[in-house]
Amino acid sequence: MTEYQQIDAKQAQQMLEQGAAVADIRDQSSYHNAHIRGAAHLENHNLQEFIDAADLDAPLIVYCYHGHSSQSAAQFLLERGFDHVYSLIGGFEAWQQTFPELCSKD
Repeated sequence: MTEYQQIDAKQAQQMLEQGAAVADIRDQSSYHNAHIRGAAHLENHNLQEFIDAADLDAPLIVYCYHGHSSQSAAQFLLERGFDHVYSLIGGFEAWQQTFPELCSKD
């Protein structure tokens, strides 16, 4: 894959059921208040560690608040070696409306 793809919440859920990884790029407070169950929280200080530990061949879903910032983050991660990166359309807001039962809090 040379470009990320955009997927909706239902497509993302299907991918997660099949073992895709998921990364939250929102601020720490928002992540702790609620996030997609199993999501890694990515910030500047842990980004390289995440990349180094990741299975670059496995699908990766990236999300933000509303689905805008995740697009540039998805492209960035593709350029760092990930093969299959997806941006969640509508971000966490769309996920939470579709799958409130699949959200976690820290």
